[in-house]
Amino acid sequence: MPTAPERSQNLEALVEALFDRKPASYTEEDRRLFRAFKEELNAGRVRAAAPDPSQKTGWRTNAWVKKGILLGFRMGAVVDMSIDTERLPFFDKDTYPVRRFSASDGVRIVPGGSSIRDGCYIGRDVVCMPPMFINAGAYVDDGTMVDSHALVGSCAQIGRNCHISAGTQIGGVLEPVGALPVIIEDEVLVGGNCGVYEGTIVKRRAVLGTGTILNRSTPLYDLVRGLVYTATDTEPLVVPEEAVVVAGSRAVPRGTGKDWGISLYTPVIIKYRDAKTETKIQLEDFLR
Repeated sequence: MPTAPERSQNLEALVEALFDRKPASYTEEDRRLFRAFKEELNAGRVRAAAPDPSQKTGWRTNAWVKKGILLGFRMGAVVDMSIDTERLPFFDKDTYPVRRFSASDGVRIVPGGSSIRDGCYIGRDVVCMPPMFINAGAYVDDGTMVDSHALVGSCAQIGRNCHISAGTQIGGVLEPVGALPVIIEDEVLVGGNCGVYEGTIVKRRAVLGTGTILNRSTPLYDLVRGLVYTATDTEPLVVPEEAVVVAGSRAVPRGTGKDWGISLYTPVIIKYRDAKTETKIQLEDFLR
């Protein structure tokens, strides 16, 4: 019997070969390979990005996994997935139906129109409030809540005991295959109507206040440490551990913008987690 690492290495080699070959049509053997790959995604044994202390960001991209996810879109055929063809018509790739769960999975999916695509890991005691959507390739670890109208994009990595609040968008990064997806580490609170995009990493126990937007284009100003965090051509924006980030603004310093008194949006770290912050966050437990 091959070990788990051996099975993963064998699967990696087969996925890489099929991705590079780009056949005009896919055989049943190719589809069996994809189904085996998708089972590994669902079980959390393979993931689009994984913790790696040797990397500057603490994470590494598993490009072959992202290639496998893309294979599913390549080989999939659009089929009728309608619950009711007259009133609720749905048409999507046959390789990515809605994922099936049972009560023994320990995932709480509250009725009301949520969707979780097949090919993603959902840990135990995850709570899904309607309506919300989790895309293929995502990883949502134990005890996290995905609240109403929230989106977890393809390949996004969400840690343990996080709260992804109502109306929040966690962007996915599927292509290019070498790019890190958005990563939210353990015990992060993401407030309502936030947006985290373009491979941003939010380190453990950080708090994003309501309406905070994070991406590669906007610098993050740290009022506590007197630092400015920015993404580079090779590194994403990284929010430090336990930072409390809110939506702020920065005055335009020159030209017409200065004359008109215009300010531009920027995220700002106003403090790091303390006892008062902890008391507020403990209230989240009553929702679970």
